[in-house]
Amino acid sequence: MSMALGRATSGVRSLTREEAEARSTLLDVTRYDISVDMRGLFEGEVLESTSTITFRCHQPGAGTFVDCAAEVRRATLNGRELDLGTVSEGRIPLPDLAAENVLVVSSAQHDTGSGAGILRTVDPSDKLVYVWTSFEADDARRAWACFDQPDLKAPHAFTVLAHESWTVTSNGAPTSVEEQADGGRVWTFPDTPSLSTYVVVVNAGPFHELREERGGHSLGLYCRQSLRQYLERDAAELFDVTAAGLAFFGEQFGQPFPQARYDQVFVPDMGGAMENWGCVTWSDSVLFRSPPTYGQRESVVDVLLHEMAHMWFGDLVTMQWWDDLWLNEAFASWASTWAAVNATAYTDGWASFLAGLKLSGYQVDMGPASHPIRGDVPDVEQAMANFDAITYVKGESVLKQLVAYVGEDAFVEGLRTYFRRHAWGNTRLADLMDAVGEASGRDLSGWTEAWFDRAGTDTLVLQGTQVLATAPAGGEPRPHHLEIGAFRRAAPEGGGLERIGTTTVETSGSRTAVEGLPEGADLYLLNDRDLTFAAVRTDEQSLSTMLGSAGDLPDPVSRALAVTTAWDMLMKGELSTDELLGCVLAVLRGERTPGVVEPFLRMALRAAEQWSPAVAVPAQLARLAEVAAGLAEEPDHRGPALRTLAAAASTSEHFTLLEAATADDNDLAWRVLARRAALGEYDPAAVEALLDRDPDPDARVRALGVTAARAEESAKAEVWAEIWEKRSIPAGSPLFGVANSFWRPVQHELLLPWAHRYLDEVEGLGSGGGMLAVGSLMRGMMPTTADQAFVARARAMAQEPGQNPTVRAALLNGSDTLSRVLRARG
Repeated sequence: MSMALGRATSGVRSLTREEAEARSTLLDVTRYDISVDMRGLFEGEVLESTSTITFRCHQPGAGTFVDCAAEVRRATLNGRELDLGTVSEGRIPLPDLAAENVLVVSSAQHDTGSGAGILRTVDPSDKLVYVWTSFEADDARRAWACFDQPDLKAPHAFTVLAHESWTVTSNGAPTSVEEQADGGRVWTFPDTPSLSTYVVVVNAGPFHELREERGGHSLGLYCRQSLRQYLERDAAELFDVTAAGLAFFGEQFGQPFPQARYDQVFVPDMGGAMENWGCVTWSDSVLFRSPPTYGQRESVVDVLLHEMAHMWFGDLVTMQWWDDLWLNEAFASWASTWAAVNATAYTDGWASFLAGLKLSGYQVDMGPASHPIRGDVPDVEQAMANFDAITYVKGESVLKQLVAYVGEDAFVEGLRTYFRRHAWGNTRLADLMDAVGEASGRDLSGWTEAWFDRAGTDTLVLQGTQVLATAPAGGEPRPHHLEIGAFRRAAPEGGGLERIGTTTVETSGSRTAVEGLPEGADLYLLNDRDLTFAAVRTDEQSLSTMLGSAGDLPDPVSRALAVTTAWDMLMKGELSTDELLGCVLAVLRGERTPGVVEPFLRMALRAAEQWSPAVAVPAQLARLAEVAAGLAEEPDHRGPALRTLAAAASTSEHFTLLEAATADDNDLAWRVLARRAALGEYDPAAVEALLDRDPDPDARVRALGVTAARAEESAKAEVWAEIWEKRSIPAGSPLFGVANSFWRPVQHELLLPWAHRYLDEVEGLGSGGGMLAVGSLMRGMMPTTADQAFVARARAMAQEPGQNPTVRAALLNGSDTLSRVLRARG
């Protein structure tokens, strides 16, 4: 799962770990036979299903319950009618079980518009209807009756009745598609392997389909009809990377992907991607409406390989309970970067990860919402709060550190053993660590506890020939395997920095001697190659060289480490915004690695817009605009440079350059209109003209982003109603784009009341509305400017008894960032 959020809990009880353990001890599920009638979704909102569950009970006469968070119309257990009056909170009691049981439940789900497991979407451009399902963590129960927990795995056989114009996708290729006498077509799918309930899928709609045979696999790509031109534009790379990924993972993990069919379905209004076995669902916002930049293409490759890695780590072998959820996501994140670097053209993936995503892991880990990577998860609702940067980003970083600690060959051998031992079963973290420990000959028990069971980020300082390590709250520092790069000026004046040596260190305790450190370096770069997860500081001379000459470092990972260290210092009040901008802009003037140019530009824009005092924002944006205009002259960087320039344009020359580039770039044209609107130059005629020109079916969202940028109360109110009341903005990047236009820190006084209104809206969210709503609205609409009263109120709301864990984490993270921003602004 790639940060995909979609869930509702109103009126439905969250399964506890104790309940799951008891049910797993009691039952073995033999199979699911599920009949789904989707015809009611063609013009209406009802999905009907009949779920037949064959299962064993180890204690005949005992009772349990089955999950079904829908309208239960009939239920029979071994031919005996069950009392529907006992159905409550999404559970059907199952009394007096036999040794061998057959349960049949017919149900109907009317909530198909909130993204809670099922979403029916009408394309605004052609009125065609599409339906997708996404069940992590426990939303399969919203579509049909099931034992909705990860360690009751079983084969699933689907029979799907859908409108005759629709294509249905599921976990494998259909065995037959037949016309029905009473309308529609029935799609019959074969048994899946033994799968957890959260990784099965049924999608339907009049999809545009592309297929290719690659490496013994039939690869499919699907999207809505209105986006076919964008899918066809990107298909070659999508097929290439899919084929390369299946071959790479199959070889590295010692097990080829075991079925011929591998489909990827791009669907509307989904906030991420989901690793359904053999049929991954994606947000179709990644089918970019203008030619994608290098960074956008790299992000698609990253998600594609992330979801693919789950076929082995998550689907083939599944965690027993959600306290090891992090392991699924952290592993898939690490594996996607590893595969991109080794099997695709995106060989600078580790530099891109450091320059972009890794900062979010550090940011959450230094704040009040920090938590251990492996935490206590008493129920599924708590598990959903852990879909955060600790799980994905810090988890990936710590696995990278583990690979450095034991060696890549040993790590891969451990993975092969793990998959071989536990195929189609369930595991805990110890099963993986035992396999890796055996392969490497190292006892990893202490390492595991230090890295996975404690929150916070260690700080490493190079002092002379020693590395000093401190842990948060005075605890024992973790062991770190890292490198120190030593660099010297290549010439007395104006020369670059050349590497004169690299020293490998394994720290132990709070003080570790460094042997063989080259003398006479102008810069000692601690954690060179970015092998560990730690805040790093160095001596005063090295710091001065790093901040002033980061762009002279010879390797993109080294340059990214220098810049991200400067950002960490800004976050902690050790560096001013002006100093940070000086460092990153100097790097950008000479940077040539596409994978780091884009995140550096985003960082510089964020610093100029959000972290600078309002009075200084225009001047800081002007500095950035000049650098972006220069980068726009280079073909490799033109796209991201022009987009940054559109956000920072400050002179007529800037707008002249931009206008010339918008003739064949609708995305850039919308950005320019938003910038002009923010500067008080809103042009409704230009917006209408661009709406007429832009073929994007979601172009109305871009027009709303222009309105959102205006420094007018009525404009803010119009956009607010669309976001919070009508819920008309698709989840994920479309919503984030509108929110970015709405929250303009330079409009601070206008936006203050709206920041507090955000908290009013959050209070009204409750626990319902779908995790898409909770996730996208909470994160996307978090204010980027506020006051201390907002910070205090958000923190108080986060601590209210019974607060939804996802809401609590978002409030704590957002308020912590804002408090740091306010300090930086002075």
